[in-house]
Formats: sequence, C-alpha cells, structure tokens
Amino acid sequence: MKFIIATNNPKKLKELERILNPLGINAVSAKESGVMLDEVEETGVTFAENAFLKANAAFQKTGMPSVADDSGISVDALNGRPGIYSARYAGENATDEQRYNKLLNEMKDVPDKLRTAHFTSAICCILPDGHKIEVEGICEGMISTEPYGNGGFGYDPVFTVNGKSYAELTAEEKDAISHRGQALRKLRTELKKYFDK
Repeated sequence: MKFIIATNNPKKLKELERILNPLGINAVSAKESGVMLDEVEETGVTFAENAFLKANAAFQKTGMPSVADDSGISVDALNGRPGIYSARYAGENATDEQRYNKLLNEMKDVPDKLRTAHFTSAICCILPDGHKIEVEGICEGMISTEPYGNGGFGYDPVFTVNGKSYAELTAEEKDAISHRGQALRKLRTELKKYFDK
C-alpha cells in the first residue's frame, strides 16, 4: 500500500521509510508520486496539531493515505525551548549546524546535571476513509557541551542517550530508542488493528 509522507526533509523521509516498509507500506514523498505539496503554515501550538495540519494538507491534495511527523527538541534549562520551533530556531534557512550551535551557545553556562532534554515526535496518519490515527513518542536525554558523531540530522549530534549522541548511533540503534522510532512502532500497531478490522 502506498502512503504519502508529508515532508520535504529527505533524511526524515528515509527514516520513516525504513520503519514503515516492513509493514508492507510503500512510503513515498509527494514529489515521488508526482504531486507538489504546498508549504503548510505550522500554526499549531503542539507537535500533534502541526502533524495534523501537514497530514491533512497532503490528504486533501492527493486523497491518498498520508502520514506527517512534527518533532523537535525541548530543553528543560531553556523552559522547553526550542520545542515546536526547533526547525526555525536559528532562522528560516539555517543549517542543522547553525541550529545546534545556537542551542549549545545558549546553554554554555548550564551545568552538566541540568542539561536534561527530550525529543518528541507526533505522528498523524489520515486514511482514505478519513480515519485519523495520532501517536506520540518521547525520548529523554541530555544536551552535550559539543557535537559528537556524523550520522543523523537536526540536533542529533548534541542529544545524548546513555552516553552516546543520536549522531553516533547506527540507524538500527537510533530507531530502537528514538522518539520517531517509538511513535512509528505505535503507528504500526494502530495500523495493524485498523487493517485487521
């Protein structure tokens, strides 16, 4: 079954494909299926609201099952920032490096034990009959004082779990613990229930 993944982020698409494909789901970007999705204004105040806006826009445009993820990092010492603004934290067209360097800079005086943070992934899936599935995954960790590793994307080099950054993990290791891996496993369970009906 073909699902539209409502993202323009090729690395995020790859991660979603990797986790959904074993379900027999052919995860494709809108571009791959010959559709241009409009940029969705993320006006939601939660990850879940933004995920719905993106999934719904893709569904309205294509009529195909649509999946969208909205995710980000929330840092306790920064009162939960950057949160839903993670992608725009260092300005509209900033690179991953600029974003995590801004974060490290803002935290330069925060002691190790207070550098707690968590990643959230909210996923919304809209099926052809209009049925909506919403799931969320959260991974607790710490913000390192400098970047480590060269895998992953976004804030992965500065987010550590059990002494290793997301960027130092293999794809399989990351999927096993990550916020997105957790959310997608929940989605898989819900989709299975839905298809079994």
